[in-house]
Amino acid sequence: MNKPAPVLSLAGIERHFRQGPRVIEVLRGIDLTVDPGEMVGLIGPSGAGKSTLLHIAGLLETPDAGTVAIDGTAADGLPDTARTGIRREKLGFVYQFHHLLAEFTALENVILPQMIAGKTRRDAAVRAEDLLSRLGLAERLTHFPNALSGGEQQRVAIARALANAPLLLLTDEPTGNLDEATSDRVFDALRQIAQEEGVAALVATHNSDLAARMDRRLVLHEGHLQAG
Repeated sequence: MNKPAPVLSLAGIERHFRQGPRVIEVLRGIDLTVDPGEMVGLIGPSGAGKSTLLHIAGLLETPDAGTVAIDGTAADGLPDTARTGIRREKLGFVYQFHHLLAEFTALENVILPQMIAGKTRRDAAVRAEDLLSRLGLAERLTHFPNALSGGEQQRVAIARALANAPLLLLTDEPTGNLDEATSDRVFDALRQIAQEEGVAALVATHNSDLAARMDRRLVLHEGHLQAG
């Protein structure tokens, strides 16, 4: 049986920034593949470039050199509309701060991205309720974000990221502002539903214990990736 193609493929990724006359090399020839259903932990100190790497993988930022392919489609040179389409159809994002819409309920926060993608409200509501229930929020569907705990809000954000059945989930410090016990619960929920949905995930985190529980752990150090 042939091995399925990687969901994410980065080859020779370089990124630098200028501070006056100084050039800061953040990423230096990064090569990375993430396979379907695989969860990869990305660790490194603040400022190492984890967020930059995620932004490039998520087609939010363009590298100075190298290539990015999502599900076998090379993103190099694609117009913004095509890149936006790939993000909407194949990628999901979870950040340290959940960025929920305060004027909408938990259920509505998960319905909205599906309707933007073209689903009917009824179908979107069925999917949203299913995801939130699987994440332990069946009793919180009609609550607004300010009535939810930090961990509950982050689980809503995870459901929202998974709502359109992405192939790849990109998460940037998803438990970084939570206490240890809540962080563990949120990560367990993320891992379980990602496995159930068959979603690949690249998870940037400072928490080496969480990273060790993933399929692979990579360290970003001085612009290079190495096995953790």
